[in-house]
Amino acid sequence: MWCKEDDGFLDKLPAFEKRCETPAGTSRGPSPVTLASQDALPIAVAFTETVNAYFKGADPAKCIVKITGDMTLSFPMGIIKVFTTNPTPAVLSFKLKNTSRLEQILPNQQLLYSDPSQSDSNFKDFWFNMQALTSYLRKASEQNPSASYFNVDILKYQVLSDGIHSTPLNLAVYWKCAPSTTDLRLDYRYNPESMDSPGPLTNIQVLVPVDGGVTNMQSLPNSIWNSEQNKCLWKLSDISEKSENEGAGSLRAKFELSNGPSNPSTLVVQFMNEGSTLSGVDMDLQGTGYRLSLNKKRFAT
Repeated sequence: MWCKEDDGFLDKLPAFEKRCETPAGTSRGPSPVTLASQDALPIAVAFTETVNAYFKGADPAKCIVKITGDMTLSFPMGIIKVFTTNPTPAVLSFKLKNTSRLEQILPNQQLLYSDPSQSDSNFKDFWFNMQALTSYLRKASEQNPSASYFNVDILKYQVLSDGIHSTPLNLAVYWKCAPSTTDLRLDYRYNPESMDSPGPLTNIQVLVPVDGGVTNMQSLPNSIWNSEQNKCLWKLSDISEKSENEGAGSLRAKFELSNGPSNPSTLVVQFMNEGSTLSGVDMDLQGTGYRLSLNKKRFAT
């Protein structure tokens, strides 16, 4: 997330990637699963979302937000033998839920089919080209025969956003730049309404470039000054509704300068969350032959 006071700065947020290719991703998990063809085959799914937000000073109306997501399925090594020894494996199909909150869905066209005429905006049905999936997994196992699991990028999506209301951490920044000193204040507020299942924000870092020849810094809470990069860094403990003031607070710093005044700069704020998404998108496996062994969700800046 970014904060900026300077009117001259407004870079566009990263463009949403319009291609959805199949990466040769592998994961070294537990020892390979031994599967019988009559067993329900275990499939794991992971939803990973990225939130980018641009905050203009302290004006919430000028907050620009973009949220994108990736859905990945993980297949155990043992499933490949089942697919390759069975000429007609059960078709793997799933229902994507809560899709009304998505403004764009880009399935992996190498592997997935869907019916574009589906009328229910809150659900979308997808099913696999089993021959293409088997071929991909076979090639992946040949390239990395020691892998226990293989991850396949299934689809990408973009989430409808409602400005500052869609950001897990609302920010407002204030600069006071005098010839010999710079005062900075960053107000933040945890926003549980932005999350499907509110959880703590972790690994929070705030990075602030300050020019003007900083000779001394005082900050609350304590921060780290890097004189080589001319940047101030705060590392914060987890923020949630259980935090002091329900997750609201301020960072303050005073910089003494030898060559002021400073120019208000872009602040960078990053964090992550394990266990929730912003979109609420989920999946249900359809039909028989497969079972969902794990459903992981996370988002990060």
